[in-house]
Amino acid sequence: MDEERANRLVAALRARGVMAHVAEVGVYEFGIRVVLDESIEALWDTDGAAGLDAEVVSDGVLVGFVPHIAGSESFTEQQLVDAIAGANYSVEGLHPPADAQGPDERPPTAPSAKPPVARRHKAHWWRH
Repeated sequence: MDEERANRLVAALRARGVMAHVAEVGVYEFGIRVVLDESIEALWDTDGAAGLDAEVVSDGVLVGFVPHIAGSESFTEQQLVDAIAGANYSVEGLHPPADAQGPDERPPTAPSAKPPVARRHKAHWWRH
């Protein structure tokens, strides 16, 4: 995504009360960073793939993802804003990222870990 488009999307998301920021992910490559909690954020459209999806990171470590949203390759900017603003980053039904092999490889959840803020669109999580 180009910087101008990222800035327009961030402005529209902020107008809807979403804590969004432009994420510079490479040379002339931009995405949308949505703050979910003090250490958890969703990075939207930063992988260069067509369509809309997000990586969910905690302190810079991948903890889950929002899978590709079908048909998002042809979304208008308003539809992109609606999809991102309507996302739900719930911890219900935690799922690890694709590279994790099974439950034995999941690190234990720290007792003091604060659960992420719930939003409106189903996401898959793996909380460490």
